[in-house]
Order: sequence, then C-alpha cells, then structure tokens
Amino acid sequence: MEFQINKENGIANRGNLDRLKKLMKRAQAGESLTLGFLGGSITQGCLASSPNLCYAYRIYEWWCKTFPDAKFTYVNAGIGATNSQLGVARADMDLLSKKPDFVITEFSVNDEPEEHFKETYEGLIRKVYASETKPALLIVHNVYYHNGGNTQLYHSCVGRHYQIPCISMQSSIYPEVVSGRIPNREITSDDLHPNDKGHELVASVITHFLDKVLGEIDSPEEPAPELAAPITPNTYEDSTRYQNYNYEPVSDGFTKDTSEQRDITDCFKNGWTATEQGAKITFEIEAKGISVQYRKSVNQPAPIAEVVVDGDTEHAVLLDANFDETWGDKLELDTITEHGELKKHKVEITLVQTHADDVVPFYLVSVIGAK
Repeated sequence: MEFQINKENGIANRGNLDRLKKLMKRAQAGESLTLGFLGGSITQGCLASSPNLCYAYRIYEWWCKTFPDAKFTYVNAGIGATNSQLGVARADMDLLSKKPDFVITEFSVNDEPEEHFKETYEGLIRKVYASETKPALLIVHNVYYHNGGNTQLYHSCVGRHYQIPCISMQSSIYPEVVSGRIPNREITSDDLHPNDKGHELVASVITHFLDKVLGEIDSPEEPAPELAAPITPNTYEDSTRYQNYNYEPVSDGFTKDTSEQRDITDCFKNGWTATEQGAKITFEIEAKGISVQYRKSVNQPAPIAEVVVDGDTEHAVLLDANFDETWGDKLELDTITEHGELKKHKVEITLVQTHADDVVPFYLVSVIGAK
C-alpha cells in the first residue's frame, strides 16, 4: 500500500541552506564526502528488518543515487535508549572524529520536553555546527504515533535560533495516523519505532526536503551564519566522558572491564564492575555538572550504588541497577549535579546494597563532566 502524506508540511523550519547547497555542489563535482547520523534507536535502525532499510541508510542511498560521481562514507552513530545529554558527550568520538560533511541529529523522542534537554540539545547542535568540517546540519523530529508526543517544541527553538533546517514527522506522518488514513500498525508495532514501511516514510519526508533544496541549488543564499550566542546556560557543549581508557580513578573493589568493544552499540564496555557491598570508586574531575552512566539490567536482582559529590551525603543519589522492563538492559544516565561551580569535584560511587543471588554485577559505564 502506498501512503499519501503531506511532505511539505514536514518542513518545520527551512533554515539557512548555504552549507547544504555548497555540499550538494561538492557532491556534483564528484568529491568524497562523509554522511553522519547521530540519534537514538530510530537512527540506529531498531525494528527495521535490515540495517540497510532504516531511514538513515535510505538517506545515504539518496545521496549516492542523486550524485553518482561522488563517493560517500556512511556513519551511523545511533544508540538506542540514549538522549542528547549523552549525545553531546560522545559526539567527538562517535561522529566528529569521522569528519562528517553532512549530519542529521535525531533525539526528539529520546529527550523529555523540558528546559534541561533544551540545554543539552543546544550543546549538541553548537558542538556539531562549530566542528572542524563545518557540516551541513539537519534536525529531524520523530514522534510517538499513539499521541503525537515529542520534544519538537524545545528542539525547534534551538533549530530556529541557529537557522538549522528542521524536518518533522509530527506534522507530516502523524496527522495521517490520527485521521486513520495510515493505520498505525502498518508503520510501527509499538507506536514509536518505525518498521520498514515506517522508515521508508520517514526517509521520504527528509528526501523531499533534500530534493527541494537541490532544485534551488543555484538560487542565492545568505552566507551560513556564525555561531550565535546561546539561548540556555549552555553548560553541556563542553562535556567530557570519563571511561577506563582515558581516566584512572581511585578504586577499592571496582574492576576495570578490558573486554573488547565491537561497535558503539555494544555500550556496556570501557567501564568498571563491582559485586561486593562497600566497593568504592572515586573520580576527581573539573566540571559545573556531574552525571553518571550505568547499566540498568532486566536480570534481577542487581546491586544498588550511591553517588556522593564533594562529600555532600545529604544529596546522595541512588543508582538502582534493577530495570523493571522486558525489552533489554538500559544504558542509564542520571544527572547528579547541574549548574554548579566550575572547579574540581570529588565524585564517590559506593555499592550500598547487594544480594547473595545477584545475577549481574554493578556496571559503571562512565562519569560525565559538563562545563
């Protein structure tokens, strides 16, 4: 069945097209270019029957077919169940190190609709936009198909401020689901992750915009703007992720995980494990804000840890590794402090509860410092 959607309505913000038009001209000239995609499970390709059928790969195919003389490298940096707070911390290693010329960011169903994620998303957009290769940047807003929910209101504020094009499934595909013209189970089995047909629809909304830009490629465009002043406190743009390959904490009972990581989606790697109550690991990092990343496991019981910053036990935060879901283990990220003083902070993580029949150890993936 061929579904009809209003793809023009999907253009939530036209933005400045200078970088994108220049990139298309480079592609016409036959250059070698890198296409990068940073997001959550939809970008990763969850529920697509093959990695080559997810929306991101379909966008890569559009570039290959449209510009046959160019050579394109595909970088999919999507990781399921992750948000832009982690995205900005991992962008350098997982995406920008590949020197992308074109980037899609997609976190509108991973971030919550609140000011915190407006700030983390702004940090990500600023980091990518100002990166070495000055990539053409495109924001994609996916949506929950049962209620239309997403973080578009907050993310689009960032997009408009920096004149970044924004493409929305909330205003293109979702209205057809509400009307009944597209039965939701035809495009998604869980009202979030597209199936093959859903990924095809998402890609078609994006390629409609790309086709439109290509048709205007010779029309005059204002030069791409310089990076504007931030609209949030912007303490996440400069985020450092501390893992066992770039930081040596003081450890008493935590063991470094030296097993090899297959790829970025093999996410419970490069951290530390502990099983005994009272085990402690201590970091000293310079930051304004601290977050801790650990594994929440469906295999229960699992240990519980506590994190204390600068000895402030009154505001200790529990890290409960027990996950009350069935879809799999989750890469959890808890914000411990935010918008504090930029100085060296002492971060202590201690196992405070274990069980004789714990199925898995406590797995500390990383500590993240935001400036």
